[in-house]
Amino acid sequence: MRAPTTKRRPAGRRPWATTRSRRRVPHARTAPLALLAALLIVAVAFSGTASAGGKSHSPFRGQGMWIWYVSKSSGGKLSRIAKKAKRHGIRTLYIKSSDGTNTWDQFTRPMVKFFHRHGLRVCAWQYVYGSHPKIEAKRGAQAVNKGADCLVIDAETEYEGRYRAADTYVDKLRHKIGRKFPTALASFPYVDYHPAFPYSVFLGPGGSRFNLPQVYWHAIGVSVGEADRHTIRTNRVYGRGIYPVGQTYRDPGGRPTRKQIRKFRRLAISFNFHGISWWSWQHTTRKQWRAVGDQVSKGVSGVSRGGSNYPVLSKGSKGDLVVWAQEHLRGAGAHLGVTGYFARKTYRAVKRFQRKHGLRADGAIGAHTWRKLMRVKPDTIDWSHKGSGPGKLSPAGSPAAPRSASLPAVRDEIPPTGRH
Repeated sequence: MRAPTTKRRPAGRRPWATTRSRRRVPHARTAPLALLAALLIVAVAFSGTASAGGKSHSPFRGQGMWIWYVSKSSGGKLSRIAKKAKRHGIRTLYIKSSDGTNTWDQFTRPMVKFFHRHGLRVCAWQYVYGSHPKIEAKRGAQAVNKGADCLVIDAETEYEGRYRAADTYVDKLRHKIGRKFPTALASFPYVDYHPAFPYSVFLGPGGSRFNLPQVYWHAIGVSVGEADRHTIRTNRVYGRGIYPVGQTYRDPGGRPTRKQIRKFRRLAISFNFHGISWWSWQHTTRKQWRAVGDQVSKGVSGVSRGGSNYPVLSKGSKGDLVVWAQEHLRGAGAHLGVTGYFARKTYRAVKRFQRKHGLRADGAIGAHTWRKLMRVKPDTIDWSHKGSGPGKLSPAGSPAAPRSASLPAVRDEIPPTGRH
């Protein structure tokens, strides 16, 4: 699949969002046809988001396997890779296409065509750092032009605090590949552990349409179920379909067992994940391959996603989850700066929102309030415009990042291993 081309300048990340840094269009004399056209644009944009978690519209459905080095996967023989993938029920190959500003020669158009002929989907993935977001966006677009079915953005520690870089990257990428091309974010699974990471940019309006959190339960040091539930709780509010990445690699504590891998697959059914994938081909042992390919058709009895499994925010909370909540409160009409800090003004805005929607006005954002907020179109900040300082708004534009962007990580739930 090639990137779509158009004579008009493609819209950026938030062409339909009413950001404070964009000029508001006067509407007193708006012609009916123009208004209808604008509404249709909004409808198309949100229909893409609504279908993100569905089975029929996702190239990430089914099982996938990540390939770091093609040369170290089944001896680098494409025919052996294709045969092994099909034998073990792998439908999508996630193959590295670039690292920062550097293109990886292993991702080629002939390779993509070969796997397509063998009935496999090919998803390019790039590791990004945020130092040169425009060039990184160009590298992602180049992989799309080579025929990739989807593109995964692997953004981790280097992107913490870099809201402007994230916004610039997403804008430039969408400019090059179009608004509808299937993209996904693969990052830390525990959002609350990384308050400075710009999830709200990567997973916000115009950003990645899918979410592939790295749920490496063994490296985190918890059970499969606990890792899944924590991931669901902190990721679901971004409204993107969740397609978790499971672990087969060895960490300092050992290697995931065949039983754990099967449990991960069964829980995926219970939690209504329509697709999962594994890191990575070159690290997976024979026993693990058998666990990946075993027949699994039933979930875990008594387990479900959980209607009350939402993050709880209240006075004193801080981080990107607060950024996301503040943008939704703004979308609901609140005059509120986006700081990433849940303080007095946010508390009052939450209470007003709760009263308006018939909720208990306690000023905290729990499951009931999140469900109402998520129905609101967020009024997002365009962080790529220069402004007056963290968390403030000025006539010149918007800030480079919310105040919370300077917060350190609570902890690295996945210890660094140099996998990228």
